Amino acid sequence: MQTNNHGTLPVRGLVIVLLGTALALASASAWSAEGAKIGSGASEAMFVAQILLLLVVGRGFGEILERFGQPAVMGQLIGGILLGPSFFGWLWPSAQHLIFPSDPTQMSMIKAVGQVGILMLLLLTGMETDLRLVRRVGAACVSISTTGILVPFACGFALAQVLPQSLLPEPDQRLVVGLFLGTALSISSVKIVAIIVREMNFMRRDLGQVIVASAIIEDTIGWVIIAMTFGIATNGTLDPLSLLGTVGGTMLFMAFSLTFGRRIVFMLIRWTNDNLRSEYAVITVILVIMGAMALITDAIGVHTVLGAFVAGILVGESPILSDRIESQLRGIITALFMPVFFGMAGLEADLTVLADPTLALLTAALVIVASVGKFSGAFAGSRMARLSWKEAFAVGSAMNARGSTEVIVATIGLSMSILSPNLFTMIVTMAVITTLLMPPMLRWALGRIPLHRGEKERLEREALDERGFVAGLQRLLLVADDSPVGRFTAHLAGLLGGARGMPTTILPLADARGDPRRAADNHLEALKHGASISAGVAREREKLPVDKMQLTARPDWEVSADSIAEEARKGYDLMLVGIDKALTPKGAYSRKLNELTGGFDGPLCLVLKGKGRNAKGPALDEGSTILVPVNGTEVARRAADVAFAIARPTGASVRALYVSLTGRSASTSLSHRHEEATLKDISDLGERYSVPVRTDLRTHRAAAETICREAARGAALVVMGVAQRSGRELLLGDTAAGVAARCEVPVVLVAAERARRGDAEAEAQRTGKPDARDPRVDPVDNKPG
Repeated sequence: MQTNNHGTLPVRGLVIVLLGTALALASASAWSAEGAKIGSGASEAMFVAQILLLLVVGRGFGEILERFGQPAVMGQLIGGILLGPSFFGWLWPSAQHLIFPSDPTQMSMIKAVGQVGILMLLLLTGMETDLRLVRRVGAACVSISTTGILVPFACGFALAQVLPQSLLPEPDQRLVVGLFLGTALSISSVKIVAIIVREMNFMRRDLGQVIVASAIIEDTIGWVIIAMTFGIATNGTLDPLSLLGTVGGTMLFMAFSLTFGRRIVFMLIRWTNDNLRSEYAVITVILVIMGAMALITDAIGVHTVLGAFVAGILVGESPILSDRIESQLRGIITALFMPVFFGMAGLEADLTVLADPTLALLTAALVIVASVGKFSGAFAGSRMARLSWKEAFAVGSAMNARGSTEVIVATIGLSMSILSPNLFTMIVTMAVITTLLMPPMLRWALGRIPLHRGEKERLEREALDERGFVAGLQRLLLVADDSPVGRFTAHLAGLLGGARGMPTTILPLADARGDPRRAADNHLEALKHGASISAGVAREREKLPVDKMQLTARPDWEVSADSIAEEARKGYDLMLVGIDKALTPKGAYSRKLNELTGGFDGPLCLVLKGKGRNAKGPALDEGSTILVPVNGTEVARRAADVAFAIARPTGASVRALYVSLTGRSASTSLSHRHEEATLKDISDLGERYSVPVRTDLRTHRAAAETICREAARGAALVVMGVAQRSGRELLLGDTAAGVAARCEVPVVLVAAERARRGDAEAEAQRTGKPDARDPRVDPVDNKPG
């Protein structure tokens, strides 16, 4: 029988294994709980059993729902509902009461994990909130989010006014319940919306960005309103002075966090990353930041969730937050805190109360009011933003997913006695139903949206961006002396990183008078000059003023291979090296250059002065030409990407040169197609950068001689991609060595990270192709040199 990941057999097997494991754990937990009765106080064994049950059942049902195209978080919530009185308590009441007793001392242990989980989930939600996307999309998402909040808020507030008193925690709390219910119905789950949009390949589409940006705005405003609602509920009455203090404190907190707070968080993360050696130090600091901001919001009279959410936004915008650190933090939250929190939320819901026809009808009414209010609000905002009927329908469908956000809000409301247990169950039921209905509706709606020509061209340009080397850089390391070539290298660093305010560290080498401080000052001046040029013309990238760039100079350091290796440990994406004596009189790489590069295993950008009159530092302008040898390899494309990043702000043009070998026969046609495809790819890359490109094909066996000859015909700079192997000495191939030794103009060698020798040899043996990173293989033509 043929099956796949979405087939019946794997799901059936998974359900059997899940139920068997859950039954075994429940039996063991009940035995543990029975034994714990002999002692006094809370049982650690019972606590561990509760955690295990929530993890296994939550993750198991999450896996099942994912196979049917539903969010895994809903599986975790449903797993908790099944472990609660709705199913497990009905099927085996004595065991359910033993494992999850009503004893407050015992349950406080697992609830404490759930409360920490709320803060961790809000931290992760904030990290996933991309405010830059909101700025890019513009006014459309503002109108959608405005009506998408106001309409369902009004519906929820009105519904609260007609609810029976039996559903209110206190008869005099109808106003607070109305504010809370209106806010709860007006927010969407950014995470679930983004998952479906990304699954449908709409994340880069115009409509997909509008949907996600609108959800981000709604989520952000919703958490602010919810935090203030909690503040009102804490005071017990709607006191104007108290309300004014809550609103004013919240606004001041948001203003400070998004201005000075952003820089403080970045400085803390950077200092920790650069100075502390203990494991996971950055994660610890992130958690401290989250806790501190949560305490601040608590002190000003709003809930701690707002502080955790804003902390996540600031942490997510940190320029040096590596994917590794983010994945580690995401891993512990997803693996532990999410199943426990949503499982606990499910435990609190008792679906057996829906056997009461009145409560069942009220729940159905809540689902209808929530769905119609949210859909109509988002739909109206979409039409106001001049979206088509089909696009407006897709937006309304997307905004109707409450998911994890609604459950978090409802859980906090229950813990603060804003919601009664029955009203909490109704809200959780509504969250489950609307969230499960959203994915198929949104998939159907997005599938009917056509792709327009202008949007198609933009998507093609952005597809090139995904392969871009410069776009992925986050932090630069500059090692240079005070020679003209060293200052030109600093200028190039500014051109590469200035438009995005890229953090850059300068390790200056002493000048002829032995003064590294003078070199550092000159490098800072050259780097800022290049950065100002780059930021001035970066129309499609986020611009940062030069004085906001994170520049660090270390003139007191003794620069060596060991000190560079120590600095590189902090995480740099590219090291630029520019020294006067990079080559020996015979054209080989000097001992100093070998020493400096020996301490860095990542990508290199080596700036070498040429042999001509203007070789030490060319003046790149609109009349200049940058020569880029290409051959279809990834290292050559990296060099082209660097060349375009330099040419765009300076106004220079790029000439792509393909040096083809002679003597081909049977493979001539195939090689010709490869050459044309390579040059076409470079032309497309130039179009994306808005840089004029000229492509040339030369047939010659001596690649280095051809490159040098073509460079002498008017090029101001040669940018060439090379491969390097591991070791203390620079081994970049014969072509690179020949160009460096004989070229009349300055040469920039963009070297890929060092290959581990064993991995490279194994790959070459597996494919039967020469290893392009082997020093015996020419990186230009990928043939043995």
